[in-house]
Amino acid sequence: MASYKIHVQQKEKVVQSVAAALRTAVTVTLRHEEHKLPAEITLLLTDDDQLKTLNKEYRGVDAPTDVLSFASGETMPGMSEPYLGDIVISVPTAERQAKQGGHSLKAELQLLTVHGTLHLLGYDHEEPDEKDHMWWAQASILAQLGAEITGPPEETEEEPACPSKKGQKFT
Repeated sequence: MASYKIHVQQKEKVVQSVAAALRTAVTVTLRHEEHKLPAEITLLLTDDDQLKTLNKEYRGVDAPTDVLSFASGETMPGMSEPYLGDIVISVPTAERQAKQGGHSLKAELQLLTVHGTLHLLGYDHEEPDEKDHMWWAQASILAQLGAEITGPPEETEEEPACPSKKGQKFT
């Protein structure tokens, strides 16, 4: 039977119930966006050092970030399902953002997971109309999940913290 396959790899460990909630967040996002079955995604929970390295390599920004998405959109060798790509999240950054926002780590990770999945599906937030569309979808999905928060805090004038790189594969 066709399904969504979500692989959660944990360099930075979270409790099993949070990992399960993140799988659910990916699935609900794909269903919300009516993405066809089957599909496969990898979610990597890691540290600031790895996000900093990836951010520098793919974006030229020598600083850690909260989430990066690497879209594939093809069937990878050895995989049976179309591979949408990878979402890489810094757990320490998510912990800091949760504390600063006054909500749980689970809520922050759900937000970042939905956000990263939307990037894999082609969403972006560079232009105001794109941002409005992405933030609406994100809020709708997080509300459907019953998440503690439904969006990021208002952004400052700094560079966005969550880019995606179409066609880049993280391994």
